[in-house]
Amino acid sequence: MTGARLGVDVGGTFTDLVALEPDGSLGVAKIPSTPADPARAMLTAHRHYRDDRAAGAGAGADMATLVVHGTTVATNALLERTGARVVLLTTAGFEDLLWLRRQDRPALYDLARDHPPPLVARDDVLGVVERMGPEGVVVSLTDEEVRRVVAGVAERAPQAVAICLLFSFRHPGHERRLAGALAAALGATPVVTSHEVLPVFREYERCATTTAEAFLRPHVGAYVSRAAAALAERGAQLRVMTSTGGALTPTAASVRAATLALSGPAGGVLGARLVGLAVGARDLLTIDMGGTSADAGLVLDGAVFTGASNAVGGVPLAHPAVLVETVSAGGGSIAWVDAGGALRVGPRSAGAVPGPACYGRGGDQPTVTDACLILGWLDAGQPLAGVRLDPAAARRAMATLAPALSGDVERAAAGVVAVATAVMARALKRVSVARGVDPRTMALVPFGGAGPLFGCRLADALGMRRVLIPPHPGVLSALGLAAADELVERSASVHRALDQLDAEALAGALAPVVAAVEAELPGGALARFAECRYAGQGYELTVPVPDGDPVALREAFGVAHRSRYGHADHAAAIEVVNVRAVARRPAPTPRLRAGGRRAAPVGQRDITLGPGRAAASIWELDNTPAGLEIAGPAILAGGDATALVEPGWVGRVHPSGALDLARAADAP
Repeated sequence: MTGARLGVDVGGTFTDLVALEPDGSLGVAKIPSTPADPARAMLTAHRHYRDDRAAGAGAGADMATLVVHGTTVATNALLERTGARVVLLTTAGFEDLLWLRRQDRPALYDLARDHPPPLVARDDVLGVVERMGPEGVVVSLTDEEVRRVVAGVAERAPQAVAICLLFSFRHPGHERRLAGALAAALGATPVVTSHEVLPVFREYERCATTTAEAFLRPHVGAYVSRAAAALAERGAQLRVMTSTGGALTPTAASVRAATLALSGPAGGVLGARLVGLAVGARDLLTIDMGGTSADAGLVLDGAVFTGASNAVGGVPLAHPAVLVETVSAGGGSIAWVDAGGALRVGPRSAGAVPGPACYGRGGDQPTVTDACLILGWLDAGQPLAGVRLDPAAARRAMATLAPALSGDVERAAAGVVAVATAVMARALKRVSVARGVDPRTMALVPFGGAGPLFGCRLADALGMRRVLIPPHPGVLSALGLAAADELVERSASVHRALDQLDAEALAGALAPVVAAVEAELPGGALARFAECRYAGQGYELTVPVPDGDPVALREAFGVAHRSRYGHADHAAAIEVVNVRAVARRPAPTPRLRAGGRRAAPVGQRDITLGPGRAAASIWELDNTPAGLEIAGPAILAGGDATALVEPGWVGRVHPSGALDLARAADAP
């Protein structure tokens, strides 16, 4: 397309838009979300863009756009259990698989805690008399059994059917027969098979992911189709962000609903990566602090860190996904005192409606945003995404906590900020320290509407010495969406010793998945990967397949294993468990640049930092020129976010527009 690419991130409180024009320039907007129908906010954001562009360009301007949408529809359906009624078909004798799980505890020291229930009722699980083994048929699937199963499914009148039979990732014949018979009997009811959704081993994860796909597909498919049709009426095309950080067509997204579970957070990590590359920082910790939650992510050597095992709402999803650790520490997270007298933040959130008390929309419970306003970090005279803040309402809400916290509103607000900081710091440690990554060698990228307020204190908590405040940090997730590549990937099970694979056999294992992604995304750049492990290990590492050479693959795996775990055994046998092919069509690269002219503060005000007050200089976040140096304490207020530079930190505006912060002793 010759027009712009619009990244639209629909969050719990605000919907963000970034327009990436054909010349690489950017435009931004932020509007309130519409929780009852998230597509309304996306369409409103698109209309605002068209109106603004038409006013600036005049008649005849190219209005064609590609909208890349980050959505929480799948996430919310899993969290709220609002998906379809599913009937699950599995090999007879394995009907209890989703309840047996991996037999791990949901909470190590809480013996009374239960796992969240599966997405399917136990009475809606039907055992099929059939059996496949590693080498093929063990128990045949008879015509009589197919008729019995179809009748059993039909009498339950499901909204979707999931089929997950033993070893179907290698021998899918029985699943195909059942799917064909059910499609003929049930008409438009979706029938989801595990050999199409996740053709790899590990029975529990494969079954849980297939069930989640069936649970989500009717709801997500309807949403995506409706949004695509509404945009088409306006001359725009839709792409939907997946959990891996790639964009899918509406048709593909509608039948891969489970891959959208981390759609929105993935865009934020992509945006942080772009900022890091612009300033020459390749190892990043990211924290996206929005209205409802905070999402921690990881970028290593310029690449977004992905994994193949995630859980949303207690539901394991084995699709590859950008690593995101989500905690309830957003700007709208509600603060409260538990039965033991301890101050807590979240998991409940004020959301978009009514929002924090200071929004003046009827909220009366204290939130993180209310605490920041009371401490002076936010300016009541500076509208936040069009909302004028009410300090009196914030203080009334925070006063409900004060009796349990020495009766002081400012102290209660400081406590809320401290708890939120601790919660986010733990999330950052889980994505770094828990994976053997030292955060002290990395740069922290805080973004979202509230993230830049906490950047310096989070860096202090982790011993980090560099913080990057992106340009337009409040809409960075939307920037990542706008610049997201179209991406398609497929996996297949191999389970062969690497020593048994020559170049021809390795190419043969990859051929089906390569053909599948080439057919879906013609002309895309291809990448081939293998998931390998030492014989006897219970986990795999994904490494590129260098030119189809098994010897080079062995060397690449050794390097990756040493990098991740600190050791490698060059004499040990290596297994190739799965292979994966990825096709990618790159998006235009945004042109990040500082365009500000204001080289002096616009004012000063007293703010609360730690035990006392301090005079902070006030700057325009989006209007600072390259090379400008800003020392803390300082507040940088923008249209989509506010940043806080703490005492002991000093920043310089990079030519990209990012504020590059370092401890004063380390600053150049």
